[in-house]
This record gives sequence, C-alpha cells and structure tokens, in this order.
Amino acid sequence: MTEPRHELRRVPWQVRDSGRLLLVAAAGIVLVAAVAQTAAAGVRDVRIAVAFGALIAVGELLRLNLPGDRELAPIGVAGTLGYALLIRTGSQPVHYAAGQVVTVAAVGMIVGAMPHLAAGRPARVPAMALRLLSAACVAFIFRPLARDPGVAGHWGLAFSLMTSLTVLAVLLVVVLTALLRVDEQRARFAVALVDEARVMLPLGAAVAASALLIAFAAEVMGLAALAVFTAPLLVTQVAFRRYAGIRVTYLQTVRALAKVTELGGYVEAGHSERVSRLAVAIGRELGIHEPELLELEYAALMHDIGQLALRDPIPGGATVLASPADQRRIAELGADVIQQARVLGSVAEIVRRQNEPYRDVRAAPGARPRGQRRGWLPRRAAPPAAPAPGPPLSSRIIRAANAFDDLVGSSLDPARAAAAVQRLRLDTASEYDPGAVEALSRVVHRRSVVRL
Repeated sequence: MTEPRHELRRVPWQVRDSGRLLLVAAAGIVLVAAVAQTAAAGVRDVRIAVAFGALIAVGELLRLNLPGDRELAPIGVAGTLGYALLIRTGSQPVHYAAGQVVTVAAVGMIVGAMPHLAAGRPARVPAMALRLLSAACVAFIFRPLARDPGVAGHWGLAFSLMTSLTVLAVLLVVVLTALLRVDEQRARFAVALVDEARVMLPLGAAVAASALLIAFAAEVMGLAALAVFTAPLLVTQVAFRRYAGIRVTYLQTVRALAKVTELGGYVEAGHSERVSRLAVAIGRELGIHEPELLELEYAALMHDIGQLALRDPIPGGATVLASPADQRRIAELGADVIQQARVLGSVAEIVRRQNEPYRDVRAAPGARPRGQRRGWLPRRAAPPAAPAPGPPLSSRIIRAANAFDDLVGSSLDPARAAAAVQRLRLDTASEYDPGAVEALSRVVHRRSVVRL
C-alpha cells in the first residue's frame, strides 16, 4: 500500500491571484468596447493598420523574459504606442479612432502569441492584458486630440502631449506590475514599486523614445519609419536578453552546486531549496529589495556547502543540533568555497556570518563586570565599549530559516511547524533575530492555510 502523498494546493477563490483576474477582466471589457466601436465605425486606413498590426505581432513573437518572472514585448509596445500617437503618414492625415488602435493591438498580440502556444509555452495573458490597457489609456486620450488642428498643426504642443502620454503609459505599467507583485508575493508596495522602476524604467524609456520617433518620422518617411526606428530597440532587447540569460545561468549553477550536499548525504533531500524559498519569503516580509533578495537566495541555497569538508556528516544534516564551533567551521568553509568564484563576495560574507548569534548577551549594554557591587561606581569610569556589530540581516534570516527547516524538514504538519516557531522564539533574546522569527511565523501561518 503506497504512502499518501501530501501536496500544497490552492483554495480556489480565497488564495487565487485576484489581481491578475481583475486585470484580465478590465482588459476584456476595454477590448469588447473597442471592437464594438471599430465595427460600428468601420476599419479606416487599412494599410496602416496592417503594417502596425504586423509589427505588434513580431514584437509579441520576440517577447522578452527578464529576471523576476517579468515578461515584456518592447517592440510590440513601441509599435502599439506609435500607432496610438500617429497623426499623419507622409502628407496624409489619419482618421482612425482609439477603438481601432486597441483592436489592432489585440489582434497583433494574439497572432504573435500563436507560435508560443504551438511550442508549448504559456500565453501569459495577464502580461498581454497589462500591455493592452496601457496602450488603450494612451489611445483613448490622444486619438480625439489628434483630430484637433491646434494639436496636429502645432509641433511643440503635439510633442509635449505625446511625450507626457508615453511617460504615463510606462508609469502605469510599473505601478500595475508592482500591485500584482504585492498581490502575488505579499511584498510591500513601496518596495515592489522601487524594484519595478529599477528594472522597467530603462527599457521603458527606450520603448517610449522609439514610439515617439515612429510617430514623428512617419510624417516624412511613411511606413518605412517602422523598420528604421525599431532596429535600435531590437539591439537593446538583445542586450537585455543576454543579461537575463546570464542571471538564469548563475541561478542554475548555484542550484546545481547546492545539490551536491544532498547527493553526498550531508543534508536531507530538498533542504537547500526549502530554506531558500523560506528565506526569500521572509526577506519579502521584511521589505528587502530585489537585488538583496537575489543575494539572499544564492546564500540560502549554498548555506550548507561547507559540510562537504566534514569527515563525518552531521546526523540528518541538521546544523542546528551541531556545536557552535562546528557551525562556525561549516560557515567558514562554505564562505571560502563561494569566495573562490570571485563574483559572489557579498554572498560569501552572508554565508560566513550565518551562524553568528543575533545578540551577544555577554557584551550587552549595562551589564556589570564580575564582582562589581550594585550602586558602586569607580572614580573615573571608562566609557563603555561600542558593541560589536551583529550579523547582516540576510545572515539572520538564513539562520532562522535553516533552524526551522532542521526542526520541521519536509513535514506539512501545522502543529510541528508551530512548535518549531515557538522554540525559535525562546531563543530570540540572543540567538535569533526577533523580527526574522516573527516574519517566519507569518509566512508559515499563511502556508498552513493552504496546506491540504
């Protein structure tokens, strides 16, 4: 008789990503209204619509996956914004409405997503909905103004208005993406907003500039401007793709290195991965930004690599049960191994200090020297020595996450998890960071809600 398999599963309506559903629903409503408007007014400037639709489809086909599970389609977004901001091609003004812009963009996205679906890759509908909503916002504001002679005939006013709208579109994507991350990952909004701005704004600036160049150059070059001014954006996209590939290779290498301790029988199977996921969740709970979260993930994956230098493995690999001297030795050896890579110096320092106590009670402020009577003061009291700085926050998080997994392992029993958290709370006076332990408690509680 086989042992029952325990798996985490989501509760359909309580834990589902409500933000994604709301985003897709909003995009669907806008698309229905746009298609109805286009059907009622008829498709105008068909040649221009086909050209921009083809560009959007190519951009969707060449979509870019950035670190942090971010999906972008820079060429497609530039084409959509350029189509929304177009005033004339050559000497001929264009007359299509905002609904046609949204409809053409949606059709181009769907056509560009077809090859991905045929290859078995997900369609990423929420990301497409986000791109469609940002373009719709620009189109519904600008298309009525494009017919105004005061705007169409005044270059400076048109440029100011178009620039403001492209900036608005980029900021809208940043804010909505940050809100989605808050909903999905329980991150703090201010932290998620800064992280998204750091990643998205450089590429967003290139997209906005390309859209403006397409819209203005089309007045002189016609539809040839689409090919000319998307080429620099394609080069930029290739550079971002290489950067994302390097990040993925780094993470895969670190995960493979972390598996060595499991294959050698030094730690329980899945221990490094569980500690890594738990440490990252705690880091988000404490408001750590994404670059520091990545270092935390690396360090958590490799926190036990120093056990490879031990002659006899620790029973069960539970370093929480080892002596303080052995814990420090494992941390030092692991940091030395990581230091050899010469590119993960900060990660090596996190691993090196992961077993330091949160607070040294022997050096606590206000402690009396041995033998000193209460109330007695020397004639010339020396100033108190400054307490030694404690370990960095990432090290304290790994210490708490590792101790929790050593006590609980792969068990999904909520009572056992609660007992482990309570045990860590008893040592927050010196060994464990109280803030990290409380964040751990909240993360564990949320996971227990959807445990079975």
